[in-house]
Amino acid sequence: MPAGIMMSTMMSLNAGDVGSTGFGSSPSHLTLGQMIFQPSMMDGGSFTGQLHHILDMGGGAAIGDGGGGHGAPTTSDGADITCNMRDEEFESKSGSDNHEGAGGVSCDDLLQDPNQRSTKKKRYHRHTLHQINEMEAFFKECPHPDDKQRKELSRKLGLEPLQVKFWFQNKRTQMKMQHERHENSNLRSENEKLRADNIRYREALGNTSCPNCGGPTAVGEMSYDEHNLRLENARLREEVLAYLIDRISAIAAKYVGKPVVNYPLMSSPVLPRPSDLGTFSGLTSLGDEMYGGRDLLRSITGPTDEDKPMIVELAVGAMEELIRMAQMNEPLWMPGVDGTMSVLNKEEYIRMFPGGIGPMPTDLKTEASRETAVVIMNHINLVEILMDMNQWSTVFSGIVSRAMTVDVLSTGVPGNYNGALQVMTAEFQVPTPLVPTRESYFVRYCKQHSDRTWAVVDVTLDGLRPSAVPIKSRRRPSGCVIQEMPNGYSKVTWVEHVEIDDRGIHSIYKQMVSSGLAFGAKRWVATLDRQCERLASAMAKSITAGDVGVITTAEGRKSMLKLAERMVISFYSGVSASTAHAWTTLSGSGADDARVMTRKCIDDPGRPPGIVLSAATSFWLPVSPKKVFEFLRDENTRNEWDILSNGGVVQEMAHIANGRDTGNCVALLRVSSTNSSQSNMLILQESCTDSTASLVIYAPVDIVAMNVVLNGGDPDYVALLPSGFAILPDGGGVSNETAGSGGSLLTVAFQILVDSVPTAKLSLGSVATVNNLIACTVERIKASLAGENQSIMDAAGKSREYID
Repeated sequence: MPAGIMMSTMMSLNAGDVGSTGFGSSPSHLTLGQMIFQPSMMDGGSFTGQLHHILDMGGGAAIGDGGGGHGAPTTSDGADITCNMRDEEFESKSGSDNHEGAGGVSCDDLLQDPNQRSTKKKRYHRHTLHQINEMEAFFKECPHPDDKQRKELSRKLGLEPLQVKFWFQNKRTQMKMQHERHENSNLRSENEKLRADNIRYREALGNTSCPNCGGPTAVGEMSYDEHNLRLENARLREEVLAYLIDRISAIAAKYVGKPVVNYPLMSSPVLPRPSDLGTFSGLTSLGDEMYGGRDLLRSITGPTDEDKPMIVELAVGAMEELIRMAQMNEPLWMPGVDGTMSVLNKEEYIRMFPGGIGPMPTDLKTEASRETAVVIMNHINLVEILMDMNQWSTVFSGIVSRAMTVDVLSTGVPGNYNGALQVMTAEFQVPTPLVPTRESYFVRYCKQHSDRTWAVVDVTLDGLRPSAVPIKSRRRPSGCVIQEMPNGYSKVTWVEHVEIDDRGIHSIYKQMVSSGLAFGAKRWVATLDRQCERLASAMAKSITAGDVGVITTAEGRKSMLKLAERMVISFYSGVSASTAHAWTTLSGSGADDARVMTRKCIDDPGRPPGIVLSAATSFWLPVSPKKVFEFLRDENTRNEWDILSNGGVVQEMAHIANGRDTGNCVALLRVSSTNSSQSNMLILQESCTDSTASLVIYAPVDIVAMNVVLNGGDPDYVALLPSGFAILPDGGGVSNETAGSGGSLLTVAFQILVDSVPTAKLSLGSVATVNNLIACTVERIKASLAGENQSIMDAAGKSREYID
């Protein structure tokens, strides 16, 4: 056998080494370490046969790392190979499950005759469980340890470094195979999913049409000419639509961002009023519930594409008119008789604004008013309230009975409502069945004039809506200009300008409506001011418990205010003359005529199921609204008019102040029955007042449900049937602020569950009971107030007008 065969400590033979010895044609081209760990080369003596073939080929070749030259000891006759390692270093077997056939090969085994070596029992070194666990843990941290790490690990486990090296090689191979099997499984699943999707898409394509022309997608089912005609029609439709959109955008773009024009004789600035509520810089909508609002004017449809350019031009012109009407004084606005209100000069208005929505019909009357106030809310939140239909209808629930957004022509600049354009419809109300509601179909346009000034304008679109019914209300440019002020306040200038058919208004309300206290700017501003204070109270986080019964927790305050808000909205829906209601007049009651209507409550967690009977009546009192309000809200005088309390002692348990006026609060009352066999009753009551209206609304509530609400629970599942009073000035004293001058218009309303079965029929006895309840309540109120001013009440009894 040729001499010069060297065995390195790593026992490797790479492709370059083989080539340098002239054995590059060997089919394996593997290192010796790789040949040792090839299971197929261990079977049938193939590995030893190849090795003897290499050793028999002489030529002084050196087998080792880097093509020899390392000075490894060799035998002179080739009959022996000196190994620097013990045989056990090559007999290591991995403790893992991978490469079961792989094992170490000693130098004696390499030099032994193949026939004799095949009969020799191979020695295996199986790692202990401790050794395997330690190497597994080390593998997780470092899959490729270097020489130093292998020596340290071998010393720690009592193994040779080469054994550790082989174990890590086998482990890496095992992890690679597992990873490949996992990838193959995922690819196989993905392939099956794609195949199923392909089949489904092929089936769906059989029933589709061409998106470009609308014809069939299958080839051969439509002629070439027909296909081209369909494509041409689709292209023309897209061009027409793009032209309309570009025209609308171009018109609106001319005005968005245009600076506001300062006209002479501007109104003097209004200083901020002191407030105990502090600043308010955030807004959360407390709810958007509108009783019966889902059926609002279902016949109204959105504008056509041909109408949209006209709507945009109308809205832009209305914005310019609103700005001028909000800023100019004389001669456009003349001072009123009492000096507190401005009166529109109609001749000057026609001269300054000759276009607009056209001349006023002869059968309509003009109502125009302007009011300015500073409210405790920043201008951004005010704009959001006005442009969000749900928030708008909730904040102004005493004025807006129903509202709906028909179409949105523009959402405005991204991030705010500048340039927003909405087509809306709404119904406006007064809390009495004696004043008809006013329906309006209009466009609302929002524009930012500067960093500190915004404007929101409404203008009627009734001219675009053909109808055989005569128009009873037209909304000329109306809305508000909002100016930012320090400390989170805003100055709001409101303009209301409508043309109305007032022939359906009852005579005792005509003076009040004509004075602007029913639908005018003063009522809008007063309502906004009071609601801003209420929202600020709801958002207050720290309340000092100065008095007994004050609710100090933020969660309890928010839940109780939300429940009271729903109660107020439900009261409004049961007292106004909305077209969604069908009132029936009862005569011969001995008092002012009462009007009743029935509703069925089904699957509404906020109301008890069954038939609810609503009854309301309105009458005039020669007492100022302030005195009537204080009398009705005071728990100490409640027994004088409340028949349902049955003479029990009324005591306030908890309250939440929500305004500067002490009368603006939400209270929880307890009625202690004089009869020990009867249980006590809880009453939720909200009282609120401003310069145009006062309310005292209450509803019996369940004790367990109120405990949940006071602890911050969900108030939407508390059943309520509110009753109460709406107190309005009669217009003789202009408003509530002039207490003592003029009388009051009082509306008494009850909602009573007459049957718990929704499908039951209403009995005449139930109607008679409710009618007697209203009559007795009215007489008690008159008698109690007559004790304070008997002479005035006697005169009022002779001249009082009864309801038709």
